[in-house]
Amino acid sequence: MLSRRSDLPLKGDATSRFLPWLVALMVYLSAIAVAGVLVLAGLVERWDHDVSGTLTVQIQPVPGEAGELLTEDRVRQAAELMRRTPGILAARPLDKRQTLALLEPWLGSAEVVKDLPLPRLIDVSVDSSAQLDLGAVADRLGRMVPGATIDDHRVWLSRLINLSRTTEWVAIAIMLLIGFVTSATVVYATRTGMSVHRGVIEVLHLIGAHDDYIARQFADRAFSLGFSGGMIGLAMAVPTLTAIGWATRRVEGGFLPSLALPLSGWVAIGLLPVLAALLSMYTARLTVHGTLSRLP
Repeated sequence: MLSRRSDLPLKGDATSRFLPWLVALMVYLSAIAVAGVLVLAGLVERWDHDVSGTLTVQIQPVPGEAGELLTEDRVRQAAELMRRTPGILAARPLDKRQTLALLEPWLGSAEVVKDLPLPRLIDVSVDSSAQLDLGAVADRLGRMVPGATIDDHRVWLSRLINLSRTTEWVAIAIMLLIGFVTSATVVYATRTGMSVHRGVIEVLHLIGAHDDYIARQFADRAFSLGFSGGMIGLAMAVPTLTAIGWATRRVEGGFLPSLALPLSGWVAIGLLPVLAALLSMYTARLTVHGTLSRLP
């Protein structure tokens, strides 16, 4: 397809010289969009796996000299109440050292808050198959243990998932727009090439050449230009994605999970030049057939 004989002097067309660079830009943008969607989807999936089936109970500390003992007693009462609740698998109170360890990735050092009255936390595991009335549990907990509240991770996680789905649809719309622009450019370049070589095309028709034979030559040329442009775009996208991955690994604080692109993502990005070449080829073929069908 890259080296088949052609009766049309298409290699000298100045109108098609810009096509590889436009395809390169389209492949580059598509690669960035695909990588962003896959990384975001993997991030949401990891967060979903980490927090699904869990709740956090917060106990506000009691001020005063006897506050620490009263706080410990409230933590014990809240943990016992959660353990007796149907659908709760476990309730594990966290001591102050463990709470400070949770804050350290966000603050860099827990020394600045170790003397502050931090709320006590209870890590609660929930049976995912149980129908747990979280509102009733929170009301009962608030009545029995003053200053106790329940943090349901599913609330913010559902918002994060909705954001991820919206981003995915936006990325799909961007890729469809990129495909439309690429197709429109191929249509323009093909029609211009047919106008330039109109005389040769008419001679080929007179000697018995079929429309499909002429269309194949334009399609082969479009495939070659699309594939070369796609490889240029891929060559630009790989260093960009590598640099972004390197930069995310150097983010300080440790609160971001791994944002590495999975192997399937690299495979999908590696196939973009082929997809761009096939899109160019079939667009050129359809354009030639449509144009020749209207000729007298």
